Amino acid sequence: MSLRIGIAGISGRMGIYLAQEAAAAATLSGGTSRSGQAPGGAAHFADITALARESDVVIDFTHASTVSTHAKALAMTETPWVLGTTGYGAAEQEAIAAAAKEIPVIASPNFCTGVNLLLLLAEKLGHTLPPAQYDAEILEMHHRQKLDSPSGTALALGRAVAAGRGVRLEDVMVSGRDGHMPARRDGEIGFATLRGGQIVGSHSVLFTAGDEQITLTHHAFDRRVFASGAVRAALWLHPQPAGLYGMRDFLQL
Repeated sequence: MSLRIGIAGISGRMGIYLAQEAAAAATLSGGTSRSGQAPGGAAHFADITALARESDVVIDFTHASTVSTHAKALAMTETPWVLGTTGYGAAEQEAIAAAAKEIPVIASPNFCTGVNLLLLLAEKLGHTLPPAQYDAEILEMHHRQKLDSPSGTALALGRAVAAGRGVRLEDVMVSGRDGHMPARRDGEIGFATLRGGQIVGSHSVLFTAGDEQITLTHHAFDRRVFASGAVRAALWLHPQPAGLYGMRDFLQL
């Protein structure tokens, strides 16, 4: 019997893609949705606990407000969890860590292979290029409906650069410059956020010195790239022991 994959938020924009990819690669057990319906004749479950009990792994791209509840439910039912939700805070991070003591969890702001290679390169350049000489800036653009800003992927890129430099992003991050600002300090990691149209996702990391600029850029043209990556991660995650994993573990980077 093939792996049963459940989709939290199955009727959402990402949920529909996830359901299609799950059905193509394994068995779609069904999903939850605020609408009370699942597309394409898939089974609909009243809540995350009911879905988890009929699934071997759950993929969750819902909302930051659901993270803590889902963490408890999936830990209780001992169901592996693929988490692509972004925009959550410290309390949700603690809930994820607690769940990972009981079940395997892979959490990532982006399940695209190209973006995760970009993260690796951003960290390497952050380590190699002296922050006193190379200013680091991160530029991202998404569709007009996106709520969290900067995006989870942009923040992950900032953390990658900061890790390469041996600092905490929270100590050097500058976001949303407006009006009269002090001169840029050495070592700052700046963020610029754009929203418009139906851009799936565009991220650039720029390292700019007095005499050169290095730019790393990734453009996503279709949301399906995130869904297919998440399903592949689910197939990998299911046999793993309890613990908190990232895409580097899955991609063996």
